[in-house]
Amino acid sequence: MVHHAARNQSAVPRGGLVLRAQRGGNPQVADRVVSSLPYLIPLFDGLRYGKFIFVQYPAVQYVLAPLQPLISLYFGFPFASLVVFFGVYAGIINNQSFSRFVRLNALQAVLLSVILILPGLLESVFLQSPPRGTALQIYIQLSNAIWLFTSVCVAYGIGASLAGRVAQLPFVSSAAEAQVR
Repeated sequence: MVHHAARNQSAVPRGGLVLRAQRGGNPQVADRVVSSLPYLIPLFDGLRYGKFIFVQYPAVQYVLAPLQPLISLYFGFPFASLVVFFGVYAGIINNQSFSRFVRLNALQAVLLSVILILPGLLESVFLQSPPRGTALQIYIQLSNAIWLFTSVCVAYGIGASLAGRVAQLPFVSSAAEAQVR
């Protein structure tokens, strides 16, 4: 009888430790959802690079169809993208009331969106007129590559966030880790 009671007492603290470890180690569902939403910013910003894929593979547009109302809002109002960008930066990334998990994912999404500025700048510098021939083929391939990179990073970021993990995205993870404490 004494042995049985001792065994039950030792089982109680272990069970308590497991629950505490799960609470501390896994973000709450609300944090997972909130941390996945900022990844829509680079997705929307990268849509312009998917135009050739959308023409060649119209089914891809069906995947994005549920987001159409948000896409229309994002592009329908002047400076909406800028407002959303700074809203996420000031309202989530710099807001210490959010968990590190949420702030880190939000910063990764914002940095991924910032990276998309570079191809747009290069496009405006090098494309003074519509490309033709080989230049058009290169332009199509680069646009497709940018869209695929962006969409894969966004899908991975959203999936990792919903799973309670921080995605390790190329070019942005180390910068985000250094900024969010």
